[in-house]
This record gives sequence, structure tokens and C-alpha cells, in this order.
Amino acid sequence: METFKRKTPEEILLSISKLHMGRLKVYIGAVSGSGKTYHMLREGQYLKKQGIDVVICAVSTMQRPETVEQIGDLERVPSIRWMKDNIEKKDLNLEALIKRNPEVVLVDGLAHHNRKEAQFATRMEDIRFLLSHGISVISTVNVYELEGVTELAKKLTGIEVKETVPADTLENADEVVLIDATPETLLNRAAEGHLRLGKGSAFFKRGNLAVLRELSLRLMAEDVNESLDKYRDELGLIGPSGATERILVSAQYHWNGSIYVRRGQQIAKRLNGDLRVVTFVNDKKELSRDEAAFRRSIVKLVKKVGAEFEELPLCSRRVLPKILVNYALEHNVTRIVLGHSKQTRWMEFWQGSIVHDILKQTRNIDIFVVADRAEHEGERILPAKLSKPEEEAEWFRRLNAQEVERKIQQIKRGQFKVYIGAAPGVGKTYTMLREGNDIGKKGIKVLIGLLETHGRKETAAQVGILELVPRKVTDYRGTRLEEMDTEEIIRRNPDVVLVDELAHTNVPGSKNKKRYEDVLDILAAGISVISTVNVQHLESLNDAIEQITGVRVRETVPDHILRLADEVQLIDVAPQSLQQRMRDGKIYAMEKVEQAINNFFKTVNLIALRELALREIADDVDERLESWERSSFLRGPWRRKEVIYVCIDADLHAERLIRRGFRIAYRLKAAWYVTYVQLGMASEILERVEALKKLTIRLGGTFEIIKTDQRKRIPEALVNKANVYKATQIILGQSKLSIWKELWKGSIVKNLLRRSRHMDVLVVADYDRINATQEPFG
Repeated sequence: METFKRKTPEEILLSISKLHMGRLKVYIGAVSGSGKTYHMLREGQYLKKQGIDVVICAVSTMQRPETVEQIGDLERVPSIRWMKDNIEKKDLNLEALIKRNPEVVLVDGLAHHNRKEAQFATRMEDIRFLLSHGISVISTVNVYELEGVTELAKKLTGIEVKETVPADTLENADEVVLIDATPETLLNRAAEGHLRLGKGSAFFKRGNLAVLRELSLRLMAEDVNESLDKYRDELGLIGPSGATERILVSAQYHWNGSIYVRRGQQIAKRLNGDLRVVTFVNDKKELSRDEAAFRRSIVKLVKKVGAEFEELPLCSRRVLPKILVNYALEHNVTRIVLGHSKQTRWMEFWQGSIVHDILKQTRNIDIFVVADRAEHEGERILPAKLSKPEEEAEWFRRLNAQEVERKIQQIKRGQFKVYIGAAPGVGKTYTMLREGNDIGKKGIKVLIGLLETHGRKETAAQVGILELVPRKVTDYRGTRLEEMDTEEIIRRNPDVVLVDELAHTNVPGSKNKKRYEDVLDILAAGISVISTVNVQHLESLNDAIEQITGVRVRETVPDHILRLADEVQLIDVAPQSLQQRMRDGKIYAMEKVEQAINNFFKTVNLIALRELALREIADDVDERLESWERSSFLRGPWRRKEVIYVCIDADLHAERLIRRGFRIAYRLKAAWYVTYVQLGMASEILERVEALKKLTIRLGGTFEIIKTDQRKRIPEALVNKANVYKATQIILGQSKLSIWKELWKGSIVKNLLRRSRHMDVLVVADYDRINATQEPFG
């Protein structure tokens, strides 16, 4: 879908000038050795096979066998070599390149600085010169070489970087692809002698590698988010995309304003979201002395936490909710944070309630209502550091029998690695097979337990020397069905087995219902597993995926399976490249291409899914880093003891609330409970409630049914139970009743809000669903 907006003369001239310019593609990684040059050269080989004129210049393979192999028959334009501090440097030979005039030049080290007598001071300027002559460039850069990231990298790792590129380099590139590599992979490469570390060895500490990896993931997510916003604006799409959290705090110049800002900051930081703060000000009325003092403190606080701040005009209290909701929609806000109402029920009836009016006016934005705890507890909502003595005491605590047994099982278990991507066709299976062959060449016994090539020739070609375990054939109602033969894999006892499509549902009659359960059996037998999954198949993201794509994904894998993995590695591909693969018939059969590109594989979907995958893996890195080294993670710890309490009924939105409860509890390291209130249990919903219970247990929560005889007593029953659990946050869905039905029957949401002013309450948006389309393969 293209925008129908007429282009300005300036936009037309810019588009024409770009026709004569070369294109710039950048591979970015956390550190040297992540595989950027390898992938750049591999793409060069692919382009050459397509008839594109490709040359290389100033490419540094570091004598890594895999990388050297990728050079193959690519033509090399000699670089200009010179010495600095007894280290050989390579500058681009611009004169030779212009004379040769290829279509594409592959060049390493985007941040390289040239010799003094060179035409330009930096390689970035050399590349701009080539682009202006219509020569396209593919290059590489490390995340810590970007200005703006350099200082943060130094703060986190203690390492200073001399050669950098401008902060807007990625923004100005036509395409940017992240080459993700786990710390384990990089450390193994170094141990095997495949990396010549030199001065880069300071980065190769596990903590530093993880920090830089998370930094690159988050930086890419921000870059992708900017392109997503731009694309959605061009298409005229309003409201949040579903890929990014954007928090809006509504605070007044009052003593509790800073509490709301701090709570908003805490949420934004933990969810890796943007933060905005607004206040409503009466232009016709001068601020009192106290209000002016509160204004100064809030402005100072907002600046300190890095949020955006804006004062909005206050016309009347009645229109405030509408102005706030419109502002939130305009800025793609996903969650509004504000304080509980302090009005009585009758005051709310006569004067109106801001919280209730906001809930009436929006269906696509969560409302987070902050409890006023300062009176009893002080500002405990601020994160505090764990005391070191407590941590040290844990080292000396004797393990009980169950803990010892669990540790023994972990020691015996095979290693588990998962390749994850934003969509089918990004190259997860291809990479898994390539790694399997690399491992096999080292004398390690590797088998393919289950492979789904979906007819992709490039993927099938990567099978190489690997042996495929024949599938088990099952007769089901006269139909012969095939499935992975888990028993045969365990009997043959390889060192490593490759298993595609982790979220797959097994054929009826199989021992396990899901493939990930088969994988757990294989791991328990001491066999290592390398597997693949798409971000769309993570259970807790099911609703976000539907919001983004309109597709309800049926096959899912519990999030804890991903947390169980020893390594999770992202395979990143730009949406345009993925769509081109699609058009070239490399993902689906040609007859399915147009349907796929117009549905799940729409550009706006792929950008959003890519951002979601980047943020999900960045969060995973952060969680692992927090468990290794508590001083160096980016999001910051959440130390306050939280208890999450989810209130559901049996409608279609119950799963969304359960998944939201899980994701919040997981990020806060909190216990979480799900409660269903029974009003005379009808037999037809028993099955439905049982399904909700299974989902809760699968995600690691506690499910409970409580009984009450009258609808009006539901809020009281829920709050009483929340108090028993010492809940700090209640999660519930928006009211689905009309105004008249609320007046007649009473609103459960309103009544619960009145009774729970001592707790935070999150009212989850009932977003407008898009009609579901087909679920993609792969």
C-alpha cells in the first residue's frame, strides 16, 4: 500500500538525485569477530552470481579460514598500505576504484581513519565520494565505533575508542543489518584461535561482550523504530504499532508529581520504552509559590531521566481526558500513567472522574494508575541496590536435596542453542545447518533430527556432510503422517542434533504434543540441541503479533523454553531484502508470493516484527547479564518486591491479560497470580476456564477460582484476595459495558479502582482487532 500524498518539488528533486547515487549497506556487530566481514563477502558472492559487477578493497579477513574462503574469485582492487604504531593500515585506492568503476565495492572498517596525505581524512568520506560517483558500497562497523555510543561503551566497559563514525551513519545508510553473535560463540572462536584479538582483547570479557551485544540490539531497535514511525506516518496509520512501549505520564505541579514521573521512568526503563511527561496548566492563572517550586523540581527530574516534557493548556476539567487521549494517540503512546482519583463516589458522579473518562475514550492505550504509597512507605518505588552481604551470604548457603538434584540434572543436560528471527525466510535454518557442518568438521557427531527446507534450494544445499535421521511414520485415520523420531535420536546418541521449528505441534498420537517437549527429552538425555523459532511463536507475544499483523498465531512455545536456552542468537534481515528473497522465489513457491507480500509480509509488518525481535533478544541479554554481573546491565535492576495480580473473566481477552501479567512479572522478577471469579459456574465455560488455567501454569503463574454469589461483590472479592497475596499491582481489562449498562449494573472496573487506591492498577487496552489473515509458514 503506497501513500497517495503528492510529493513536493523538493522531494521529487531528491528522488531524482538518488537515482544517480550509489547505495550504502552497513553490517553492524557488537565487536570484531562477530561475522560482519564474512556476511559482507558472502553477499558479494551472491551479487556476483546475479550478474552484478563486484570488487573488494581494503578488506581485512584477519586470516580467519571461513572468511578467507568467502573471498573466492572476487576481484580485488589493491589498497594503499601504510604503517601506524607498527601496525599495517589499508586505505581505499579511490583513483583506482573510480577508474575501475564497479557497481559495488566491498570495504571493511567504516570507522577507519586515513593517512595524513590522503584525499579525505576518513573512510566514511571516501565512501561518500564513491557513492556520489554512482558506486554502491557495502561496509562494516562495530557498535562502539558510532559517535554517541562511544562514551556509553567506555562507561560500561572501561574501553576508549579512538576511531569513530558520525552518529547519523546508520540513519543515512540505505540498509543496515545486525550480525548478532552470542558471547559464548565469540569466546569459542577466540579459544579455537580463529580470532586475532590484539588491542581488541579488552572487549573479550563475557560481561563486556554481553553489554556491547545488548547495546547493538537496542541501537538497531531504535533505528528500526524510526523507520517504522516514518512508514506508518506515510500510510496514515495512527496509534501504537505494538512493537514499542511509549509511556506518557500525566503529572501536576503537586507533591506527588515526582512520584508519577519516577514510576513512569521505572516502567519505561524496564520495558525499554520512551518516556514523555505532560502537565496541564491554566494560562490565565499564575502559578502559586508552591506550584512554581514543584514545576522546577519536575522539570529538573524530567531532564535527569531523559524524558520529553510538555505543558498542555487546561481549558476545563471536563475536556482534560479528551486532550490527554488525543495527545497520546498523536504520539503513539502505549500506556498512560496517572494517579488514582481521590474523589468519593458521589463526587465522581457529579464532577466526573478523569481516570474513568479516559477509559471511556480510548480502547488502544493501557491506563496505569499509580498508588499513593509515599504516606506509608516513602518513595519505595525507586530502585535500590541489593546489599552485598546478602549476595555473599547466598554463596555459603547449603543446598537442599531438591536443589542438588536440579543442579545435577543441569550438569548432565545437553547444551541448548536457539536461532530466532523476525519472520520466515530470514535464514535461521540455513545458519543452523552451516553451524552443524562446522561442528561436524571438528570430529563432533552431529545429526539432523528434523529439517524443514520448504523447498528452499539454498537451505537444502547447506545439509552438506550431515546425516538426516529418517522421520517416524504414523498412521492416523488412514493417513500416513511423518514426525521427528525422538526415540531414534536418543538411541543413536549423537553429540549434537539439529531440530527445526521449535514451536511445531506434533501429529496426533505422538508421545509429546509439541516439538519443544521432544527437545527437552533429547536435552535430558545429555544430547545438545540447536533449534530455530520465529519471534511470532513466543507465547507471551501472541497478542502483540496479532495487533501488528492481524494474524493469530496458533503454534506457540512458552517463553521459559527460550530462557532455558544456553544461547539465543538473532538472525537479522532488512525487510526490503526479505521481500526481495520472497519475489525471487527463495522463501515460498512463486504462486504464493503476492498473497504473502500483501498480508503477513507487508513492509510495515516486517519492520515492526524486526523491532520486536531486536527488543526481545536485547531483553533476554539483559536478563542473563543481570544474573552474571549485576553492575553492568543497561535497563537497570528492579529491586522492590512486586506481586502481580491478574483479574480475568472467561471472555476472549482473558488470554491477553494472562500473557501481559506474565511479561510484567517476568521483567519485575515478581510472583504473579491469576484469579477467575465464579458466578454460578455454567458447564459450557468449564472447558474455557480449564484452558485459561493451563495457559497460566504453562507461563509459570498461579491460577485460582474464587466464588461469589452476586456480580456487585466481584470487585470486593478481587481486592480482598489481592490483599491476601500482598499484591502491588492489579491487572484487569477495560469494561465492555455501555454507559447505560454501567449505570444499571455497575462497573466492575470503576468499583475495583475505588477499592484499590493503595495499589497500582493497570487497565489493559482492548485494542481494535484486525481481521485475522493466514498464518505464515516457516
